[in-house]
Amino acid sequence: MPRFIMIVSMERYNPWSIMYITMCAILLIYHSIVTAVPSLKQKLNVIWFYSVAKKLGLLALQQVSASVHVSWIWRKLEHYPVLGKNEICGPAEVLVKNYILADPFVPYTSVLGGVLTCKLVYDLTQLISAVYFRGYNGLTKIQRTEWNNRGISTLHAIFISITSLYFVFWSDLFSDHHSAELITFRNSPLSTFALGVSVGYFISDLGMICWLYPSLGGVEYIVHHSLSAIAVSYSMLTGEGQLYTFMVLISEVTTPEINMRWYLDIVGLKRSNAYLINGIVIFFAWLVARILLFVYMFYHVYLHHDQVMQMHTCGFILVYGVPSALATMNLMWFGKILKGLKKTLAKKQ
Repeated sequence: MPRFIMIVSMERYNPWSIMYITMCAILLIYHSIVTAVPSLKQKLNVIWFYSVAKKLGLLALQQVSASVHVSWIWRKLEHYPVLGKNEICGPAEVLVKNYILADPFVPYTSVLGGVLTCKLVYDLTQLISAVYFRGYNGLTKIQRTEWNNRGISTLHAIFISITSLYFVFWSDLFSDHHSAELITFRNSPLSTFALGVSVGYFISDLGMICWLYPSLGGVEYIVHHSLSAIAVSYSMLTGEGQLYTFMVLISEVTTPEINMRWYLDIVGLKRSNAYLINGIVIFFAWLVARILLFVYMFYHVYLHHDQVMQMHTCGFILVYGVPSALATMNLMWFGKILKGLKKTLAKKQ
């Protein structure tokens, strides 16, 4: 990676300029990974990512040069001032502050970043599992694929549930006393970026489910992911209803426990105490995050019905329709969880 960065100043934005800046960000990210852990260079296909990003970046740059005014400003990375006269900022901060989290680019960089992160986590899960889990290499090809896929969903669940809890309960962004702006129209670059990463995950996971159907999940998974992707995408692109989107995404906190149940089952620990304890955790987590939390969300919508009514028709339908459909599916799955827990407890007696 060169020790210089090229900053493009454009009179107007277009898809090619967005692609170029996104590819620059990707190159920096993967260059940082290779620099930090050289041994991962071959195993994680970083070179493949690097070459593809470089080619797309050059292609986009050609289009940018032909369609908009471009000024070339070369600076050494460690001496590029962007924040003020006496403040120095490195290239990563330049990209994050001025481009990746800049309003025009957030939806694009976040979704693309989410998709690429899924690929990276898939490879990491495969690498780590092959080394540290003896039973991994003995699994069938489709089982190893699902194993790696669940690694992606686990990481996404941890990320988005923590982020959602922060925005819903701790951040002032959606506080009733923080701003006079309607709560249904509040958003920030950071909240939009988080939703974009989640959209990238849902797109990646939905693609894998459809490609390997029905090995990774049946129709109910396709419906669930499709509804989630549509609702989160709308909220990300328009900025409407982000509070309720985060409320629903808190339910992802149950995903790691569901994945752990599958992992324990696939390695032959279905009769272990760990499996029983995990089942009990799933029961209570599901009850709180996917049943009671939805009740709270609908109550919150009821209290702010006048503000919800001012949303665009599509947003209004999504606020009521998607959570209702997901709540119905959650109740159906909760019934299955309850039956499974009863059977497990009966066998232990």
